[in-house]
Amino acid sequence: MSEHKEIRSIQDLPYYREAYTAQLAEMGIEGTDELLEALQDEERKKEIVDALDGVGNKIADHWLELLSEPGTQIVEAGEAQVAPKVRPQLTEEVRSALELRQRKDEARPAFKRQEWFRYQRLGEKWRKPKGIHSKMRRHLSYRPPVVSIGYRGPRAVRDYHPSGFQEVMVHNPEQLEQVDPKVQAIRIGGAVGGKKRSAITERADELGIRVLNRR
Repeated sequence: MSEHKEIRSIQDLPYYREAYTAQLAEMGIEGTDELLEALQDEERKKEIVDALDGVGNKIADHWLELLSEPGTQIVEAGEAQVAPKVRPQLTEEVRSALELRQRKDEARPAFKRQEWFRYQRLGEKWRKPKGIHSKMRRHLSYRPPVVSIGYRGPRAVRDYHPSGFQEVMVHNPEQLEQVDPKVQAIRIGGAVGGKKRSAITERADELGIRVLNRR
């Protein structure tokens, strides 16, 4: 794109509805950074498409293209410019584990509810198959895949954010003193008010700490 677009919040995206804000917040997406990272992950992208009424793969791809477009200027509300993102300092072991997790995420099948194709009222959301005659419960090869422990990612990075940081929940600026900015990033608690949120964000910028749900 030749023109620079200012996206002050996810509400500025085309085809965006106000009802999406609460739905995205339930998935931990409250800003453009979180939405971009989620859309770059195929599994989370599918969750967004399934959850948001009126959003299909074309709109999701358009959002991803718009947010990652080099010529697009993403501006947070109340700020003239977004500081460069802080990147984690990863060891080779963690980096390899994150790459393995990404490969497993891409190869992981879509787990759907038993007989979702037969009864529309059931929906596709996963439920554990039950019943003494259930072929799916017995993992027969000609039935759809069942959620199993073998599909999990590496234990070493199981709770890591997609950016490579370890997430730390904070509720006040004092907790930032215990955060290691090299390997940890913070997520501000949902119950934190606007004034304290601003104080946490400012202090995090001073310490060079990545804020995952910056507004």
